[in-house]
Amino acid sequence: MDKSIFEKIKIELQGLSPEEGLLFISNQFDNKAVFSTSFGLEDQVITQMIASAKLKIKLFTLDTGRLFQETYDIFDLTVKKYGLSIITYAPQASSVENLITKKGPNSFYESIENRKECCFIRKVEPLQRALAGAEVWITGVRADQSTNRNVMQLIEWDEQHQLIKYNPILFWNLEDVSSYIEQKRIPVNTLHKKGFPSIGCEPCTRAVLPGEDPRAGRWWWESSSKECGLHSNEDQLPAKSSV
Repeated sequence: MDKSIFEKIKIELQGLSPEEGLLFISNQFDNKAVFSTSFGLEDQVITQMIASAKLKIKLFTLDTGRLFQETYDIFDLTVKKYGLSIITYAPQASSVENLITKKGPNSFYESIENRKECCFIRKVEPLQRALAGAEVWITGVRADQSTNRNVMQLIEWDEQHQLIKYNPILFWNLEDVSSYIEQKRIPVNTLHKKGFPSIGCEPCTRAVLPGEDPRAGRWWWESSSKECGLHSNEDQLPAKSSV
């Protein structure tokens, strides 16, 4: 995509509400816009916005193979409630097989390098396939979720994937999200009521304690930026590996 188009779109989206912005994207890009959902609170909000307006935006999710059953349950409920088709991308079987054969099923606990390697195989590489051919990537990222996300912009140019990245509810807080969910009666993952504000793979996610950072439950055994590589440019390449 020509970056001049990005600059034009950036100007057009400024000042629009999330619903208005998504409608604009749908009209401008006609099936070249995709939304990535992991069925968290924010993603459920945006899914409802897309479904209720019948927007021409493709929805996709990444099935790492190690998700909570509760995540699969909300996936199933969401598809049935909104009558949506959510394209699913899984990791390459050979890559998972090689990783587990050479390093075992729990190598991600042993080092940050190993954890990023697992995230690359199960999330980042499938994301690359999911974004192939897209011109706009829509996410449910919010600025106050982490330090890394606090510096993100409403509309960004994603150099890695050569497309526009649109974060329509970037400046919403948790109260905004919760209020919208209640108002629209949006189904949510039952784990949120059990102390899980951020939900990823089952072996890598725990409930958080009162007063803890919302992403403290992700990769709790390490000190890092608490990102898997999907929304952090520094993590877009796989860790060095013998696999």
